[in-house]
Amino acid sequence: MKMEKIHTEKAPAAVGPYSQAMVAGGMVYTSGQIALDPETGELVGTTIEEQAEQVMKNLTAILEKAGTKPENAVKTLCFLTDINDFAAFNEVYAKYFTEKPARSCVGVQSLPKGAICEVEVIAVV
Repeated sequence: MKMEKIHTEKAPAAVGPYSQAMVAGGMVYTSGQIALDPETGELVGTTIEEQAEQVMKNLTAILEKAGTKPENAVKTLCFLTDINDFAAFNEVYAKYFTEKPARSCVGVQSLPKGAICEVEVIAVV
């Protein structure tokens, strides 16, 4: 099976031994994205709304580079450091994932760089 690494300057560079995303079998699998500014590598925002917005922008850039868009997502996995942010996170998430893909959303103790949310996506290319 042919696999293709995805990289765009419009999303933060990988901070470890991984790719922003991989395309295989007509699907794109993104790495988890946190609210990093693609130009500075610094965390954007302090509220769940601010961070979720940056996460969605990063994911959209990666999906577009792979030849798809959030509307083609079939599954997302969301991590929140405070599950009480669930409703506010959903407000931002719903603007991007309008086709309502399958999803898991879990509370976690911590995320890299002090982020408060992280999201990964599987989408049809």
